[in-house]
Amino acid sequence: MIQAIGLTSNPRKEFPPALDDVSFEAQAGCVTALLGGAGAGKTTALRLMLELQQGRGVTFFRGRPLHRMAHPSREVGVLLGDVPGHPARSVRGHLRMLCAAAGVPARRADEVLEVVGLVSLRDERLGTLSRGMDRRLGLACSLLADPHTLVLDDPAEGLTTRERRWLHGALRAHAAQGGTVLLTTADAKEAARTADRVVTLERGRLVADQDAAEFARTRLRPRVAVRTPHASRLATLLGKQARTAHRSVEVVRESGNRLSVYGSSCADVGEIAFRNGILVHQLADEVGDMGPGPDMDPDGIEPRADEESRSAYGDAAPTKADAGAGSRRRRGAAPKRGERRTPAGDLASGSEMSQVSDEGQDGVAAHETSHGTGDEPSARDAGSRASDQPAYDLPDLPPPISVRPAPSPLRPLRYELRRALGVGTGFVTAGVVLVVSALTAVVLARIGHTPHARLLVAWPRELPLPPAALGAGLLGAIAFGDEFRHPALAADRGTVPRRLGLLAAKLLVASATALVLAVLTVGCNIEVLYLVYGRELAEVPADWLSLSASWIGLVVGCAWAGVLAAGLFRSTTAGLAAVVTVPIVVVPLVQKVLEGPSVRTAAGFPLRLREVLLSQWPFGGERYLAAVARVVGQPVGGAMTLSLAALLCAYLFTTLRSRVR
Repeated sequence: MIQAIGLTSNPRKEFPPALDDVSFEAQAGCVTALLGGAGAGKTTALRLMLELQQGRGVTFFRGRPLHRMAHPSREVGVLLGDVPGHPARSVRGHLRMLCAAAGVPARRADEVLEVVGLVSLRDERLGTLSRGMDRRLGLACSLLADPHTLVLDDPAEGLTTRERRWLHGALRAHAAQGGTVLLTTADAKEAARTADRVVTLERGRLVADQDAAEFARTRLRPRVAVRTPHASRLATLLGKQARTAHRSVEVVRESGNRLSVYGSSCADVGEIAFRNGILVHQLADEVGDMGPGPDMDPDGIEPRADEESRSAYGDAAPTKADAGAGSRRRRGAAPKRGERRTPAGDLASGSEMSQVSDEGQDGVAAHETSHGTGDEPSARDAGSRASDQPAYDLPDLPPPISVRPAPSPLRPLRYELRRALGVGTGFVTAGVVLVVSALTAVVLARIGHTPHARLLVAWPRELPLPPAALGAGLLGAIAFGDEFRHPALAADRGTVPRRLGLLAAKLLVASATALVLAVLTVGCNIEVLYLVYGRELAEVPADWLSLSASWIGLVVGCAWAGVLAAGLFRSTTAGLAAVVTVPIVVVPLVQKVLEGPSVRTAAGFPLRLREVLLSQWPFGGERYLAAVARVVGQPVGGAMTLSLAALLCAYLFTTLRSRVR
């Protein structure tokens, strides 16, 4: 159940607020539609409910606001716009990555793919999906953590008739299992056709909160639908009769041999047709704002739900018996087989459902009569039938899952590994770094005048950083920059979460990547130098231990700087710029500070350390501490340490500030 109380957006300058004191409820087991045109405030209402936008008011999801939930994605499934994923990531890889973030088993990805009908497209890239397939994937992401509540912003926008029917059937199946569904739409007929309750917004204010039956009676325009081979002649006669009787009657010529008559009744139209000998194939009272709905064929006959579903699913279309069996699996009371849930929560029998399947697709109840009979249902009966739902073949939703509530440090690590390995950016970057580094080492050896230690890592004196350090910094910046460019984790809260567990996972993966890149760079350079110039340039220096510590510290430090800066400034470019700033700006400042005779050195550090601790370091551990002290004492090491400390403190400050807000 959703309870929205006093939702009000912050006004901008002299403009009134986009949403002003809106309150409504969405009951469990029902589909609630938030109806309104462009600028009515539908999306603003959802963003305020999901705490994505600042304003006043509060929203309770089953009695708790979103910020009080430890794992919001397990309670509320959200679909706002397109799926926010990397276009080069596969469909299955994207879902498995989200499984790791939500703490659900990886097999859940295959289960939801089967439900939404994307099993055959699981290896396709997100950037190649059509609009309908993207909407299916968005619904799969919403159902991934088995949430009780679904919040969807215009989920049927841009979909075909078949895709709309499938989507509405899936939402109806979720509600039939006791879940809560809240969606926005600008189509009044769609709201009356698919929802149990309709909340109408106009210019940011609540104007109506009605059951679908009452909404169809009071806010949709009634009309008479006529199908006759003499449509033009009948339209002329109806207009002439209206002018004679001084009545306001509007006749709209639809496609084919259909007419929509506004301001008249079945009895009047049938009588005129009978008196003039006009053959009428269909005469129906309908409730709707326009002509035949998008699910009508040219003859005005609604396609059968089982045929549409079978076309969308292939031969493996779920049957009504399967849907009835699946609807009783988890969320308490659900309709029995062959029954459906009405807007008031009552159950209709299977015979009544078969009658609904013959109704018009305008969100209307079409009452067919023989021509000239004059049978006309009352407005109350027409309105009540207008709210009846079409006979969807409800898709079989994925089975319930049990998620351990206790947090695990491996969840963000699994997410980061699947994020990094799911696209080829890291592999391409590492390959380019190795090639550039090897070519640079060959050129430097050809030119000469380059120290042997710098030659092995391909670090010219003219460049602030070697290619491997720049590559590690770029990979670190991408690790957080992609979160803001393609916010896969932002569907439920709007901003990339600044959790310390996620930061630790990114730093750990960036460290491992930088370490591998540093070792591969030196190894490839030595092999290339040996092949081109012989054994002389490929010899390992005598002080390889301290040089290795300095080299690994430099590469890992650049990777960390890229991660922290990209997470702080929300940009990959800013992360890489922070890496380059260290040798260009920070190193000269550190050198100025360290200049002068008054600066003391770390000479004798191991001896003094041993005296302080009053113990002998095993395996000569003081040598390693001395090597670390010398690395930090260098201008580059000191500058890198200061930069990392500043970036880490700024990141922690912004994290704590966001939590306080």
